[in-house]
Amino acid sequence: MKYPSVLPFGELLPKLEQFDAIIDVRSPLEFAEDHLPGAINCPVLDDAQRVQVGTTYKTVSAFEAKKLGATLVAKNIAHHIENQFLGCPQDWKPLIYCWRGGNRSGAMALIFARIGWPVTQLEGGYKAYRQHVNTELVALPQAFNFNVLCGPTGSGKSRLLQVLASQGAQVLDLEKLAAHRGSVLGDLPTAPQPSQKHFESLLWELLSKFDPARPVFVEAESKKVGKLRVPDSLMAKMRSSPCTTVELSISDRVALLMQDYLHFVADPVLLNTQLDFLTHLHGKEKIAHWHQLALSSKTSELVDELLRKHYDPGYLQSISRNFVRLGEATSISLQNISDDAFQCAARQLNELANNPLSA
Repeated sequence: MKYPSVLPFGELLPKLEQFDAIIDVRSPLEFAEDHLPGAINCPVLDDAQRVQVGTTYKTVSAFEAKKLGATLVAKNIAHHIENQFLGCPQDWKPLIYCWRGGNRSGAMALIFARIGWPVTQLEGGYKAYRQHVNTELVALPQAFNFNVLCGPTGSGKSRLLQVLASQGAQVLDLEKLAAHRGSVLGDLPTAPQPSQKHFESLLWELLSKFDPARPVFVEAESKKVGKLRVPDSLMAKMRSSPCTTVELSISDRVALLMQDYLHFVADPVLLNTQLDFLTHLHGKEKIAHWHQLALSSKTSELVDELLRKHYDPGYLQSISRNFVRLGEATSISLQNISDDAFQCAARQLNELANNPLSA
């Protein structure tokens, strides 16, 4: 085969794991927004250089921009070879791509091929990959049998998904992929949410690995998880799928939320900042009362009130309207919030989902 070879994403998809490296040569900002699964970023133009070349193209000429770009690209490719790839053997197989599979990836692929590496360039680049993801996220959800975990805030649904995954079940944890717990208090202090495009890439990557013959467990979510939107096809499939209601006592729900939201327990000022977003629903007097509970370290009392007066009424209104099979849902009760209780509940769920006639 003559290298560099140029192949469309459809032909490369079954072979992605055969590449020793997937190299995204776009700028760091482009890479941060989204990239192919497993890709590393080796920009042939960094963010500032890309702007510089583009400005030269617009204000001077295409010829001067190409000269400048060639100089910068050559230096950057040399830097990457020297610092990352110099020790790679002759049979090392990289896949290289840029935005549309053109000049940037072509420059690196040509040099790699001249060195002697069997390099492949992605035809159409990231744009072709993105089109594939968009198409698949419409069709893929229809291939699976989802089991939707329902239950009010703090009933243990997210933790149950984690335990199910540890037991080998197929789990689609939307809140984990979105780095958000799906409510006004859902921001994770150490993990910013991904971009919408990267969230969709993570979804596609996970769904494409699932076995359609086995159930997929997912938590009932609204159309948005934090700032991110769940794809319409997936949302529609979830809302028409069988449900399982997770039950837990109110006292245990409070205790579970105290564990899961330790950052708010430790920082009542941060908690109160988030509670301010509920003023339009509950009024200034109620929010001031909740502020005082937080500042007085009466967090468990605050959580109990939030559940009874904010989360539970909203949940009951939303869940019955959106999940059409809730009325025929099976239920599973958590005896407490111990590890053993979650392990037991997860085994029961697996049994029910894999043998529905036994329910």
